[in-house]
Amino acid sequence: MERIFLSSPHMSGKEQSYIEYAFDTNWIAPLGPNVDGFEREIADYVQLKDAAATSSGTAALHLALELLDVQKDDVVFCSTLTFIASANPILYMNATPVFIDSEEKTWNMSPNALEKALKDAKQNGKMPKAVIIVNLYGQSAMMDELIALCDEFGVPIVEDAAESLGAYYKGKPSGSFGKYGVFSFNGNKIITTSGGGMLVSNDVESLKHARFLATQARDTAVHYQHSMMGYNYRLSNILAGVGRAQLEVLDERVKARRAVFNRYVEAFGGVEGIDFMPELENTYGNRWLTTLTLNPEKIKTTPYELIEALGKVNIEARPVWKPLHLQPLFKGSAFYTNSDDNVVSERLFKQGICLPSGSNLTLEQQQRVIDKVIEVFGVEKPASSLKLNN
Repeated sequence: MERIFLSSPHMSGKEQSYIEYAFDTNWIAPLGPNVDGFEREIADYVQLKDAAATSSGTAALHLALELLDVQKDDVVFCSTLTFIASANPILYMNATPVFIDSEEKTWNMSPNALEKALKDAKQNGKMPKAVIIVNLYGQSAMMDELIALCDEFGVPIVEDAAESLGAYYKGKPSGSFGKYGVFSFNGNKIITTSGGGMLVSNDVESLKHARFLATQARDTAVHYQHSMMGYNYRLSNILAGVGRAQLEVLDERVKARRAVFNRYVEAFGGVEGIDFMPELENTYGNRWLTTLTLNPEKIKTTPYELIEALGKVNIEARPVWKPLHLQPLFKGSAFYTNSDDNVVSERLFKQGICLPSGSNLTLEQQQRVIDKVIEVFGVEKPASSLKLNN
């Protein structure tokens, strides 16, 4: 049987024209009209003044911490339930990560946990230089509450929106709430440039400096002169062309992934013990991945057993991210829980699973996934067919 991937690239067919433009104009470099256009178009999409294209979302996050002057032994708070790329740049800066638990309504950073961490930091005289808030699986965090806390304690926000381009929180685009926002265009994201990222902000001058740092911090001189350390972080003009074509169909991709999610909910959302990742009121997630939890008191099958069963019929599924405070790399790091008797991120990791969610997932492919899941759970198939929802 053909393999069904978790989230494979979905080309629009328009990418080649932008690539040909790069070749025709001989802009085969990490600079050029496609880079300029992609930056301008992303900034417009998220309703901010500027954007700087980078080689990866991780690079964009690293630059954000550089712009915030994070130094050795500084502290940076970070969501714990996320991919490790959200926190690795903290280590690049020789700073110290402090991890913040999730809450139930969005699976993202808990305002309760953040408040405890900020109060302790103030009491200890060691305030964080930044708070990295992750919008997990395309769902915005509780930004009103989190922003209010960060404003109260005077700490800037870096919004890690790597997975949430195309999502909205109370009518405002994801990635546009912090001092800086970060997007990823990795091959599995909702739109892709194969590899790439974007740093966005209303601070135009600081993004000029980000571009300077991202091009090896080369001083203005005829010869090659460098007064400070820089990085090779700029995006290829060819790949930026791919991104421009992808951005044109972003809203279609979001609708397609939300439709995939809704079909899963209709198929087995009524099974007792299965709970899908919620969508906060007045938000619009991009449903980058369809994620759900299996209550062990009501569902005998564990996420790993379901992943194994799907794998045997060539269907890719994965666990929810392992919390960073449980990663060997961050052993001993400080961690603040949502509440003393409810460590939300650890429960979601133990009970969570991600199902195939690509915008190019066909109805027949999704039916294969659903049939296998229902077979594993040992419940009756729903009377309706996916084709009725096409």
